[in-house]
Amino acid sequence: MAARRWVLLGVVALSAVGLAACSSSTTATTTTSTPASTSSSTGSSSSSTGASSTTTSTTTPGGPTQCPTPKLAASIYGSSGAAGTIQETVALTSSAAAPCTLGGYPGLQMLSAAGAKLPTTVVRKGNYPFTAMAPTTVTLAPGAAAYFNLGYSDVPSGTEVSCPASASLAVTPPNSYTSTSVAAQLDPCDNGTITVSPVFSGTGAAAQTRASPQ
Repeated sequence: MAARRWVLLGVVALSAVGLAACSSSTTATTTTSTPASTSSSTGSSSSSTGASSTTTSTTTPGGPTQCPTPKLAASIYGSSGAAGTIQETVALTSSAAAPCTLGGYPGLQMLSAAGAKLPTTVVRKGNYPFTAMAPTTVTLAPGAAAYFNLGYSDVPSGTEVSCPASASLAVTPPNSYTSTSVAAQLDPCDNGTITVSPVFSGTGAAAQTRASPQ
């Protein structure tokens, strides 16, 4: 009887050990793996994969550039006068090797025979029909000319008893800082007031009235 009791105790002990082993094997360690980045973007995304993006730019050649002053020769194309109003047309002829452009109003400065500056007041556009046209851009082929008109009154104004008389005229082409000169005998009154037109073409739709050729 005692021997049987010891056998039963041994069986119980072994069962306890087996249960403990089973309990230990079912208690697993749970490892949660978190991605390196859990954010997602529905717009543009950046990726550091080491790939590089190369942008290739192409240059499209532009059109003609502005005519340089050293490549422009000024000359008096024509002159007309009536009832105290004088009209002169000045030609600017290009000697550039390639087409170039001019657009806008020239600058003017009357000079004496000794090269001294004379009183000169320049008015753009004014009321003369031959100076009141709208500015346009003129493209000059090599050897071609653009023109501008100038007008003035040779009747003394106010207390004037004489008007400045020039021997030459310094012409600064539109959008330039240097000038070219042309022999020109002008005697505008009212403190040397000269009304000037923008440059224009001698042919085509942009052509304007020029003074009678000299």
